[in-house]
Amino acid sequence: MENINYTPKDILQKEFRQKMRGYDPNNVDSFLDNIIKDYETFNKQLQELSDENERLKVQVDELNKQVAVSSTQPLPTAGVSPSRTTTASQPMSSATNMDILKRLSNLERRVFGSQLDNNSNDSHRL
Repeated sequence: MENINYTPKDILQKEFRQKMRGYDPNNVDSFLDNIIKDYETFNKQLQELSDENERLKVQVDELNKQVAVSSTQPLPTAGVSPSRTTTASQPMSSATNMDILKRLSNLERRVFGSQLDNNSNDSHRL
């Protein structure tokens, strides 16, 4: 708005001197009336966009605060009681233990090879 030379009111109140061979005053007036309407429309749109821009800035600030808060909170235990976390993590823990036991068994077979095969007790194999 700092670089605007004329307001709609300035355009409306502008008086031009008449010369013998000048423009038709009615054409000039109707053209200036249309320019005034455009100015008013532009001012309205500018205000609407400024308001929307401010609203979006506030929304971005709020979302940034939410992201900052959520990144500082631990994810697995947020809002869950301690008894639920232990029961929920037990199946995962047992699956991990089972994987470890299988890997250990495979490693023993590779390292000790024939010594384990000679044993008839297969209870250690998974």
